[in-house]
Amino acid sequence: MTKRPIVFSLVREQSVFMTVIMSLLTFLAVLALGISLAIGTGVVRWNSQWELSATVQITDSKNADAVEKIINDNREKISIVNEISTEQMRDLMRPWISGGSALENYLPKMYELEFKTVKDMENIAGELGKHARFLTHAQALSASTSAGWKMIAISGFVLILVLGTIGVCISYIARNTALLHRRELEILNQIGARDAYVARQMQVIIAKICTMAGGIGFIIAAPLLLLILAAAHSARVGLMAMLDISGGGWIILVLLPISIIIFSIWVTRRTTLNILKNS
Repeated sequence: MTKRPIVFSLVREQSVFMTVIMSLLTFLAVLALGISLAIGTGVVRWNSQWELSATVQITDSKNADAVEKIINDNREKISIVNEISTEQMRDLMRPWISGGSALENYLPKMYELEFKTVKDMENIAGELGKHARFLTHAQALSASTSAGWKMIAISGFVLILVLGTIGVCISYIARNTALLHRRELEILNQIGARDAYVARQMQVIIAKICTMAGGIGFIIAAPLLLLILAAAHSARVGLMAMLDISGGGWIILVLLPISIIIFSIWVTRRTTLNILKNS
């Protein structure tokens, strides 16, 4: 079975440009999605480790006994009770406040609690809130969580821009190629070639270029993502240390270049058919 020859193709300059720009755009797309997945995993882990923890601050010493009684009466609902000593409070406040023994008179008495379930924490929070300030660690660290979601939104926006740029680029290449080979298109129309046949040839050309470019972009982006994760883990503190990409996340990253190839083929077909209909 002989293959049908391609009637026209991209000129060399177009082919090189297309390969380079698609490699760059695929690299940016994989990088943006990878960062989003890593930060998303970090935010979920960050929230899960603090969702059962809370701090109780007793600002009025008269309420100390009432708070202690509530904690003791609900010990079966609390897995960890840690009373922060004055020495620990002094160490925590030392970077911001300097002073003598008078400082101890203004330090609140504090407990760190870890509950067994979220429901237990919600029930006891109402009782403790009448006598002290009850603050969950998730609430205290909400600024870090919010920053994480904002970074995910920014990465997602960059990914959308990249995909839009891919569509514009491919549409331009297909339109420019059709103009360069207008003579061949006229001959094809005269001999009765269908528009789908011409569009299929353009799709084959674009598919080959995008497949090569997708591989190049992914091969460059994957090691960079691993370096970013390694640098984050070396921090060993805060939300950065929680960043990671799961096995499912890597599968999604592999599927992204494939999706870009399919998207490119679809854009090529649609653009080519529109040009042929209007010519």
